[in-house]
Amino acid sequence: MNFKEQLSQGIPEELPSIRPYDTSVNHAPKRKDILNKEDKILALKNALRYFDPKHHSVLLPEFRNELETYGRIYMYRFMPEYKIYARPVEEYPGRCLQAKAIMLMIQNNLDPDVAQHPEELITYGGNGAVFQNWAQYLLVMKYLSEMENDQTLVIYSGHPMGLFPSHTNAPRVVVTNGMMIPNYSKPDDWEKFNALGVTQYGQMTAGSYMYIGPQGIVHGTTITVLNALRKISKKQEDGALFVTSGLGGMSGAQPKAGNIAGCITVCAEVNPKAVNTRNSQGWVDEVFTDLDPLTQRVKIAKTNKESVSLAYQGNIVEIWEHFDKEDIYIDLGSDQTSLHNPWAGGYYPAGMSFEESNEMMAKNPDKFKEKVQESLRRQTEAINKHSKKGTYFFDYGNAFLLEASRAGAKIFKDKDGEFVSSREVDENNTNWAYPSYVQDIMGPMCFDYGFGPFRWVCASGLEEDLDKTDAIAAGVLEKLKENAPAEIQSQLQDNIHWIKTAKHNKLVVGSKARILYADAVGRIEIAKAFNDAIAEGAFSGPVILGRDHHDVSGTDSPYRETSNIYDGSQFTADMAIQNVIGDSFRGATWVSIHNGGGVGWGEVINGGFGMVLDGSKESEDKLRSMLFWDVTNGLARRSWARNKEAIFSVNRAMEIEKKLKITMPNIVEDSLFLD
Repeated sequence: MNFKEQLSQGIPEELPSIRPYDTSVNHAPKRKDILNKEDKILALKNALRYFDPKHHSVLLPEFRNELETYGRIYMYRFMPEYKIYARPVEEYPGRCLQAKAIMLMIQNNLDPDVAQHPEELITYGGNGAVFQNWAQYLLVMKYLSEMENDQTLVIYSGHPMGLFPSHTNAPRVVVTNGMMIPNYSKPDDWEKFNALGVTQYGQMTAGSYMYIGPQGIVHGTTITVLNALRKISKKQEDGALFVTSGLGGMSGAQPKAGNIAGCITVCAEVNPKAVNTRNSQGWVDEVFTDLDPLTQRVKIAKTNKESVSLAYQGNIVEIWEHFDKEDIYIDLGSDQTSLHNPWAGGYYPAGMSFEESNEMMAKNPDKFKEKVQESLRRQTEAINKHSKKGTYFFDYGNAFLLEASRAGAKIFKDKDGEFVSSREVDENNTNWAYPSYVQDIMGPMCFDYGFGPFRWVCASGLEEDLDKTDAIAAGVLEKLKENAPAEIQSQLQDNIHWIKTAKHNKLVVGSKARILYADAVGRIEIAKAFNDAIAEGAFSGPVILGRDHHDVSGTDSPYRETSNIYDGSQFTADMAIQNVIGDSFRGATWVSIHNGGGVGWGEVINGGFGMVLDGSKESEDKLRSMLFWDVTNGLARRSWARNKEAIFSVNRAMEIEKKLKITMPNIVEDSLFLD
């Protein structure tokens, strides 16, 4: 069978041959053995229901072995033999252009050059899954190949419930991931119900088919680091030292962003495969396995004020402690280990090898948790020492503050400015020792002005189409900058510079995609210009719009995206739910809503969308309606929380769109409450 026929067949009638386990691929660690005997029987029954009963006797021992060996049933036998990557959209089978575009995006998320654990269907973050198993992938591809323009595919945590009649303006796909009853949303609940095969962790853009490789986080990290340098009065050419950790999945973007931002970046990573991958891709300039040569190289880079990225194959705790001992001044510090997933491969403790950690987390999870928390206490202690010397450390939204506090680390400051642990916290006189980067940077400087990660993919797969979109987007932003208010001039200028240098920085991994930060006006104008160009035949295919969930409106996350909401509503999730409902009837091609994301299961609700532009008048109507709502919904919530930048943005939005009427807060004077 050819590629189109294989995609269209779904689960094959005859069993394919068993695939040998590929040790050259980066695999997910073994998951916790959390199911009892009866649970394991249920998990096996759940897996076997995808297959004709005639195959059950053959598949049962195979799936039982997977469950015992890996802690999950992935159905490796059913991995496709064809190479998975984002092909040009016309190479996909089907009756519906929108469905073909979604197939393209799904395959990009599972491309071995893009995905962190491709054979376990995990895109990034250690557990951010597109599907739970390969049967789900095969069924989804079959449904999409059959879909017509008046049908909607409904997906429950990777499982396709089926094609339902709808209408042409409805989303073609609606995705939910991990939508648990609230009292069943603890980390061990994910372990159990994921092992049972009934839910999954979709992360953010993994389970919503909108990951574009590390380019997205490169841009966000570049903006973050540039603004962090401004906060400490450093320029790009000053040779500032940025110390962080994590080279797998999204965090691998940090050294590349550091180079673009013009600093010395030292990034630790315990997984040799991740280090080698980033080095071979050119995202890391130099690799070190010994702290002494690394220290000497940093001293040279500081003297020469270089812009260079240095990877340390080892534990981040060792760097913080060693640089303190050697009196290496660190300008900026952060952490991008996957601490939303601390007990299953998201964080590796100091003093143990990568292999020892993987073995312990599977065989002795309680002991492994102790080691992780001990390591977090050590790391925090070392960071605190650097902080006293002047280092600006910020939480990069990976739950570092949260998990360090749970570990008993001294991650708070009392009223006298002394570091204290959670056991010593006085709720009235204690604060986090370090800010979230959203509180200090992204919230007030980007999100409250409506600026967030707008992205697009050229469905033709052609480099020349991507070049054209870059030029169009740059032209739109330059025109908007001419008459933009002073409050957003710097944001526009940063993104004009970004888009003009994006090709030079070789950011594309996987699909021909691009990202920049824009507000509602910018997103609409760029999207309209793309749609016009498609109508005029300037592109060889459609353009797929989307965004990261890490945005103005899509995510309710009290420790990240909404950490600069101070009216008490940061623990509510109305905004994210309203966002995805509104997107679905305003023209999105597909929508998604997830429990869990970058800060952890049960800690966040986040939603995303995809939209296919085909050059039609219908596409223009949809993009105007949906993109305006997708941003302005969040501005309204942020304005009601009394964020002054958002109040400015909402007033501007109501001047632009006369039918927009937003409830505005009345400001209460603090002096009324003075004793």
